[in-house]
Amino acid sequence: MTKKIGLIGIGLVGTAMAKSLLTNQFEVIGFDIDSERCAEFEKLGGKWATSPAEVAGRVEHVILSLPDSKAVRQVIEGPKGFLEAKPLSKYIIDTTTGDPEETIALAERLAQRGITMLDATISGSSRQVRDRAAVFMVGGDKTAFETCRNIFDALSEKVFYVGPSGHGSKAKLASNLILGLNRLVLAEGLIFAEKLGLDPAAFLELIKTTPAYSAVMDIKGEKMLVGDFTAQARIRQHRKDVFLILKHAEEAGQELPLSKVHLDVLDKAIAAGDADLDNSAVIKELRRRSMRPG
Repeated sequence: MTKKIGLIGIGLVGTAMAKSLLTNQFEVIGFDIDSERCAEFEKLGGKWATSPAEVAGRVEHVILSLPDSKAVRQVIEGPKGFLEAKPLSKYIIDTTTGDPEETIALAERLAQRGITMLDATISGSSRQVRDRAAVFMVGGDKTAFETCRNIFDALSEKVFYVGPSGHGSKAKLASNLILGLNRLVLAEGLIFAEKLGLDPAAFLELIKTTPAYSAVMDIKGEKMLVGDFTAQARIRQHRKDVFLILKHAEEAGQELPLSKVHLDVLDKAIAAGDADLDNSAVIKELRRRSMRPG
């Protein structure tokens, strides 16, 4: 049972995971390309390293919390990356929402080096991760999953093994399809209620008691109402997810008309300068559309 772990990527989610691990008495060795994040991480009680290779050389288990599959490849196979470590870590827990095909291919390449990778994607915002309320969906070797169980237990009360390599990434995309549309529908419904002359705050409390309820109302409803778009999960990140959803749906021969609309909303929000706002800020783009003539 390891109590020493590496963490590469100390953004919103990475910081939230670091806090949980440190609270559970793990020694956490971290790295991020942003020196300010490393400094904040050190204030939390973590120990920072100068490269992914240095992290991997000091621990047997490494968690990745990165923007996309390209960043994962760079961290693992690029200069000063994971594979340059001596000795090599034995386990990688990749929480990145990446392309399932690339996840599977990378896991196969790592297996040839004696390294096991679990794709352990997360459903939930950085706040939910911090509160240990996010859901972890883990793909990969089941024995390795059980070996790493104490790490997952430190991170969340909701951890599910979903199948072989790549299934964690696949489950995250399917989950995010539903989650993102719930968020979009909530924003549209709140604006519609307001246009009809209803009090949006009172209406939000009302619909929480109806069959229209979704957990998004608890997590994002208040942020939408008060215009607090401090990032817990950014619009640009979800745009990446929706792009991947549409890509894999096309490959599977499935039409996703609602997700196509969703992608357009996200693209317009990013064009308007909202890329780094919380994904609840989709309501801003819908408000802009509701104000256009014709």
